[in-house]
Amino acid sequence: MSAQTMKAVLQYAFGGPEVLRYEDVAIPEAKAGEVLVRVHAVGVNPPDWYLRDGYRTLPPEWQPQVDFPLILGTDISGVVEAVGDDVSDFSRGDEVYSMVRFFSVGESRAYAEYVSVPTAHLALKPAGIDHVHAAGAPMSLLTAWQFMVELGHDEPNPLQPHRHAPVPLAGRTVLVNGAAGGVGHFAVQVAKRMGAHVIAVASGRHEALLRELGADQFIDYTKTPPEGVVQGLDLVVDALGGPTSGRFLRTLKPGGALFPVYPLGFADAEEAAKRDVTVSATQVRSSGAQLAQLAPLLDDGKIRVVIDSTYPLAEARKAHERAAEGHIQGKIVLTVA
Repeated sequence: MSAQTMKAVLQYAFGGPEVLRYEDVAIPEAKAGEVLVRVHAVGVNPPDWYLRDGYRTLPPEWQPQVDFPLILGTDISGVVEAVGDDVSDFSRGDEVYSMVRFFSVGESRAYAEYVSVPTAHLALKPAGIDHVHAAGAPMSLLTAWQFMVELGHDEPNPLQPHRHAPVPLAGRTVLVNGAAGGVGHFAVQVAKRMGAHVIAVASGRHEALLRELGADQFIDYTKTPPEGVVQGLDLVVDALGGPTSGRFLRTLKPGGALFPVYPLGFADAEEAAKRDVTVSATQVRSSGAQLAQLAPLLDDGKIRVVIDSTYPLAEARKAHERAAEGHIQGKIVLTVA
């Protein structure tokens, strides 16, 4: 690699994992308000494969217009290599982590050896965890936190006309569906830490882990439909979301709330209103301030990052193939030498 180029994962068209190509590309510069990070690990998230295939599940008017070649990825952990002229709060050599420029489709460019990061999206890496675990945290943990504890931004909500508002968790009963996945395993821990009684829903092979993470009850959805055995809940966080979220309305008490992380396709607004259940979602946004706030919890193990699998950056295609298999336990992470 020359001084001006780096390795990155590029794509020149939408499609499956086969469109991902490991190539040379120019190293970005740290502009005003930015730092250049030498990446050590990259978290893999659903928006990566949604963008890879052109967000085909979205209505045409929502599908993004992008310039090729694309570099996917938002979540990084690494070391500051250089700082912009006006940057004083980070220095060369700082270990940092970030969710980069989200939600700005195609501009995060994290599947690479170097990435430029706005300082507002950056925080010092928790010292108690390595780069792989730090890279697994930002998007999924911020999603759980912004849905359940503190929104932390005033960006317009494209998913609904009203601002998303978290609900009190202390002393409440919270069910997390899809509890073993990226967002789900953090949602279990956040709810428990905030004082809730937590019911985790996942397949049976995840039970031991989820109980370790704080779940008070566990439902194996492959044996028992959760909506048939629980009722009187205060909150359901459906980390899977989509058209099937409505089945959880019957589990909630009047005044309860349903938070589908992926709300598109939800078609039960009328039933929710009849049951006096609030249905609300938000779109996670980059926040260095929140990552800094969460870093001590990651540092001392009060919130754990579970790693499903790791792949070298050059094998990003294999990481996406693993994601397509489903039943992920925690996070998939790319490692950068």
